[in-house]
Amino acid sequence: MKHDLKQIYPQFDIPGTFVSAAPYGNGHINDTYALTMSVHGASRRYILQRINSYVFKDPVSLMENVCRVTTHQHDKLKKAGCPDPERRALTLVPARDGTMHVMDAEGSLWRTYLFIEQASTYDTIRDPLQATQAARAFGEFQKQLVDLPGKRLFETIPNFHNTPKRFEALEKAIEADSCNRTRDVRPEIEFAMKRKAMTGVLLEKHRQGLIPERITHNDTKINNVMLDNDTNEGICIIDLDTVMPGLVLYDFGDMLRSGTNSAPEDERDLSKVYSQRPVFEALVDGYLESAGSFLNKTEKEFLVFSGKLITFEIGIRFLTDYLSGDVYFKTHRPGQNLDRCRVQFKLAQSMEEQEDSMNRYVATRKPR
Repeated sequence: MKHDLKQIYPQFDIPGTFVSAAPYGNGHINDTYALTMSVHGASRRYILQRINSYVFKDPVSLMENVCRVTTHQHDKLKKAGCPDPERRALTLVPARDGTMHVMDAEGSLWRTYLFIEQASTYDTIRDPLQATQAARAFGEFQKQLVDLPGKRLFETIPNFHNTPKRFEALEKAIEADSCNRTRDVRPEIEFAMKRKAMTGVLLEKHRQGLIPERITHNDTKINNVMLDNDTNEGICIIDLDTVMPGLVLYDFGDMLRSGTNSAPEDERDLSKVYSQRPVFEALVDGYLESAGSFLNKTEKEFLVFSGKLITFEIGIRFLTDYLSGDVYFKTHRPGQNLDRCRVQFKLAQSMEEQEDSMNRYVATRKPR
């Protein structure tokens, strides 16, 4: 879909003369453009983005979340004397009417951020140092928001990491067998059923008051961390649309899932799939360096478990979609969702095999 950006950007408080605008990044949800303006002969870039209202049903409330979170981050950075807060937290550009968004003629919501220069994102972790930086940045992000004032944030995607509900969806898909595929996935179904009991562990700890609700990012892949081009430091967390109330273990678990996987998400040769121990250790070190000061005893005890749980959760989601006819996750070939499921299950199994030694490693880490 082509958008008339020259009708959109003037509604934001953006100075200068228009130079160019082009699609930016490889995100699959929102429509994102890099806008270049000339201000007194110098170029300045912005990120102009249309929020996908099919995925995010209440984009106005979503934007209220983003505004509250980024404002609080900037307040924290300024109080700490940070010399470059606009590089270390996303900065919303207000609309000319005083709001933080613009509605187009089709009813779509647009927003604008300052472009963070001299920093990059990566789709995969290249080395343990990069893993440490990414995990440290996500931990710092959570730490900044521990004392966010005001009402509870809006849940942009309710029950996003409610693993028992994800398992219920799998059971319904197995029972319906709408595409006659259950006969092809008996080993995967058996693998899942053997692990049903673990799906509610973190939520039960939360109900017991042992794991508190905090503010979480909920999409902690490395491509949501901007790394400084010169120092490789993780400087800014991006893609805040899923920032909402949750358990910090969901975030760390997804870091382990996405970061330690040794193979592509749809790898067919499962002998290539395992959880990489050096990356695991780097993620633990980086995360505890920044988050260790506010995590409680139970949260620390369940860091390793969270990786196994979230990996299993994504696996059952892929399996559910395969049984339902591939209606949620985009596929590019037959059986791709089943391959994705098998990779996640193999990765979860690898984490199970290393779980005791991984827990011992976490126990040796001291807060800084």
